[in-house]
Amino acid sequence: MPQEKTIKKKVIIPLPSYDFDPTEVAVPWKILRDNSFDVLFATPDGKAAQGDIMMLTGEGLDPWGWIPLLKKIRFIGLMLRADKHARAAYQAMQLDSNFQKPCMYSELKVEDYEGLLLPGGHAPRMKPYLEDKGLQTFVADFFESKNQNNQHKPIAAVCHGVVLAARSISNSTGKSVLFGKKTTALTWKLENSAWMLTKYFARFWDPDYYRTYKEKSSDPKAFWSVEHEIKRALNNDTDFLDVPKSSPSYVIKTSGIVRDSLNNSKAAWVVQDGNYLSARWPGDAHTLAMKFVSILNSSA
Repeated sequence: MPQEKTIKKKVIIPLPSYDFDPTEVAVPWKILRDNSFDVLFATPDGKAAQGDIMMLTGEGLDPWGWIPLLKKIRFIGLMLRADKHARAAYQAMQLDSNFQKPCMYSELKVEDYEGLLLPGGHAPRMKPYLEDKGLQTFVADFFESKNQNNQHKPIAAVCHGVVLAARSISNSTGKSVLFGKKTTALTWKLENSAWMLTKYFARFWDPDYYRTYKEKSSDPKAFWSVEHEIKRALNNDTDFLDVPKSSPSYVIKTSGIVRDSLNNSKAAWVVQDGNYLSARWPGDAHTLAMKFVSILNSSA
């Protein structure tokens, strides 16, 4: 008898047209693909997206990065850019037919997918992704949707992707879909450290490169940071979970330098609340993706 064809579970990754973080997209894409999931993409206009080139190459992240020839010489750029695993995954992802032919946000239907991944990125051209009302509605509907066994469909979010989730308002409660949930995201400590590094020692001619949203003079300090915006959407500030100081790997997990890998999750920090997973930054991407695979596999 001929073998029955296995139907792959579909995971959708919405992206901005430009400047998504390459690690937070390409690493989960590769891990999901390697585990036999069908990974699809959506963009505002249905055209292939482009990652943050500086986060790929490291060029332009040093004090001399504005000089055409000298920008090829990298120091800080080598520390901040995607690592070799992420760069290889990104190169492969660019050749994927699903990546090359995404659907439009307006075409997204919750019933078409078994899982949702919300990646991040910090550059200004991320804003259309974070602010799109139609995409927010889709995300909210996905949070409230259930599969045929009455289980919530798995969702993973990292970095600014958690901001998109926080801005997505539930039809049933009128509050953020993260209200009442435990979550993590890019912490103010990590965001501020990267901002200070690029502001004073790297892209001094573009001091706010690492801040997607900047405070006005009347705003409290860090008011528009990722952590503080998300906390405003939660039931309680304590629902935002950072690495506890009692963790034996606290220094490694919070250094902002050490990243996880496929075989080493010591540097990662991933929070799970039911079928919702969240992570902080590219350094958590492998662990987030592997946990996401586990939840998808256990979800009927």
